[in-house]
Amino acid sequence: MARTESNMLPIGTLAPVFILPDTVSGQLLSLNDLRSEQATVIMFICNHCPYVLHVKEELVRLANDYQPKGVSFIAISSNDVEKYPQDGPEAMKVFATESGFTFPYLYDETQDVARAYEAACTPDFYIFDNALKLRYRGRLDESRPRVENPKPVTGSDLRGALNAILANQLVSEIQFPSMGCNIKWKE
Repeated sequence: MARTESNMLPIGTLAPVFILPDTVSGQLLSLNDLRSEQATVIMFICNHCPYVLHVKEELVRLANDYQPKGVSFIAISSNDVEKYPQDGPEAMKVFATESGFTFPYLYDETQDVARAYEAACTPDFYIFDNALKLRYRGRLDESRPRVENPKPVTGSDLRGALNAILANQLVSEIQFPSMGCNIKWKE
């Protein structure tokens, strides 16, 4: 698991559209089905990555705090499940249920969606406004699942961006890449 930084898709990029299966409901869901008129958070995650496991409780808190404000959350896993079967759809359903996800956990079998978003790592975060223009991309906060960085998980970077969007303010241009395990690409 190579420690990898996100690619930092250019601000203003329109959200690439997709239709993917939700591992919890079994339904095919599209970006247009799931988007919000306030803000839409798209997270590339997986089940086994220590960086995702480190922040998963904060992902649930974020959703619980911001969904009532009209923010939509979408989690996507794009890992190669032949080499990483613990990231397969059935395991995703269990992971989402046990973690208390209140948002869909979509499976990107072809990895086309990850490529369209230039996702590089798990977790990798994107926030789009009501016009589906990218306003934030990068890290959740300064915390890492390593002893060398004992900072608490707060979601401060994502929370700051969401608060700015909801208040119709500019999101800070100072945005740091996310860091995590590389997406497990198919050969």
